[in-house]
Amino acid sequence: MALFHPFSKLTLLLLLLLTTLLSIAVISQPLLTPAEQDAVYTVLGSVNPDISWRSLFPDDLCLSAPHGVVCDFFYDNVSSPEPVAHVTEMNFGYVSDYTPNPPCSANATFSPLLFTSFKYLRKLFFYRCFTGTRVSFPEIPKSFGSGLEELVFIDNPSLVGSLSVIIRNFTDLRRVVLTGNGVYGNIPDGVADLVNLEELTLSRNQLGGEIPLMSFSKLKKLKVLDLGYNYFSGDVPESVGNLSELVKLDLRSNGFNGKIPESLKNLKTLELLDLSRNNFTNYGVPLFLGEMPRLKQLDLSGNLLRGQIPKIWDKLGGILGIGFSEMGLVGEIPASMGVHLKNLRYLGLDNNKLEGTVPEELGLLESVSVINLQNNNLSGRVSFGGSKFSAKFGQNLKLAGNPNLCADDKALILSSKTQLKVCKKTQKPNSAPLTLDSSVQVVVLPNSVIMFGTCVLFVLIFA
Repeated sequence: MALFHPFSKLTLLLLLLLTTLLSIAVISQPLLTPAEQDAVYTVLGSVNPDISWRSLFPDDLCLSAPHGVVCDFFYDNVSSPEPVAHVTEMNFGYVSDYTPNPPCSANATFSPLLFTSFKYLRKLFFYRCFTGTRVSFPEIPKSFGSGLEELVFIDNPSLVGSLSVIIRNFTDLRRVVLTGNGVYGNIPDGVADLVNLEELTLSRNQLGGEIPLMSFSKLKKLKVLDLGYNYFSGDVPESVGNLSELVKLDLRSNGFNGKIPESLKNLKTLELLDLSRNNFTNYGVPLFLGEMPRLKQLDLSGNLLRGQIPKIWDKLGGILGIGFSEMGLVGEIPASMGVHLKNLRYLGLDNNKLEGTVPEELGLLESVSVINLQNNNLSGRVSFGGSKFSAKFGQNLKLAGNPNLCADDKALILSSKTQLKVCKKTQKPNSAPLTLDSSVQVVVLPNSVIMFGTCVLFVLIFA
C-alpha cells in the first residue's frame, strides 16, 4: 500500500524550491547600516536597560526585531538600483498581548538619538514609559523631522517639555497625540502650518493661555481636536468653525469663557461636542445645535448658560448622550426629547432649577440606560413607562432632590436613588351638604297649605 499520494514527490520538490527562493530573498534583503543598528540598540537600552537587547536580537533588526520596531526600504541614491533598509516606526511601552511593544522600565530615559539617527522615522510612540523620575524632552535639531507623520505620547506624566519645541520641525505630521504628559506652554502659531494634520489631541497636560485666532484656520483635514483637561482661557476662536472635516471637538475642563461660537453650526460632520466644565455663561443652550444632525455625544455641563431647554430635537435622532448638568436651567423638560431622541442612552439634567412634571414621553426612550434628574424643582406624579420601565432602570433612574415628586410604582419608590414618596390616591368627590347663602330668606309654609297643594297636584295628575 502506497504511503504517499502519487503527486507527493512533486509537491515536496515545489515546496523545497519555494523555500530556497524565500531563503535567497531573505539573504538578498537589504540590511540596516551598522550605525543605524547600533542606534536602535542604544534606544532600546535607554527605554529598558534591564534587558540584553543585543543578545535577544543579534541579527539584523530589519529581519528580526522586537515588536514595535518597523523597517521599510528606500532608494537613497537614484543612481543605485539597490534599495536600502531604514527604521520607520519605533513603538515603546507594553499595551497588550496584541501589541507587545518593548516594555519600559521604571528608570527609562529618552535617548536623543531618536531625533538624530533615524531620518526616515515616520511614527514615534511611547505608552506609560516615563512615570517616575523627571525626563526632559530633548532638543530637536532643525535638520530632523520633516518625514515624521505620527507623534504619540500617552500617559507619561514625568515627560516634560514645551509644546512649541516638541512639534516645531514636524511639518508632515498627520497625528499628534500628547495626552497625560507634562507638556506645557501655549498653542504655538506654527500649528497653523501643519496642514496635513488629521488629529490633534493635547488633553491632560499643563497647557494654557488663549488660543491664537487663526491657529486652526488652515487645518482643513483635521478630524479630531481634543484640548481637554488643561488651563486654556479666553474665547474659543470662530475659526474652529472652519474645520469642516471635524468629527470630535473636546474642550472640556478648561477656562474658556464668553459665548459658544456660532460658527460651530458649520461643523456638519461633528459627532462629539464636549464643552463641559468651562466658564461659558448667560447665553442659553445654543439653538444651532439643532442644525448638527450627526451629533452623537453632547455635553455642556458645568457652564452657567441658564435659560430653558430649547425644543430643537427633531433632527437629532441619532444622539446617544446629553449632559446638561449644573447649567442653571429653568422651565420644564420638553416632552419632545422623549419623542425624537430614539437612540438616547444617557440623559443628565441634574442640579438645575427645572420645574413642572417629569414628561411621560421619556418612557418612550427604549434605548436609554441612565436618566439623571436629581436636585431640581420637579413636582407631580412620575408615571412614565410603568413597572416595566422601572424594572429596567432600577437605580439608574435618579430623581432624588425633588421633594415634590411622587410615584405609585413600588419599584420606583423602593429605589434608593429616587427617594420618592407615595402619591396620595385620587379621592372621589363626596356628596356635599347643601349650604345656603345667608342672604337667602327661607319661608316656612303652614301644614294646611302644604296639604292643599298636595291635593291639587293629585287631582291634576289623575283627572
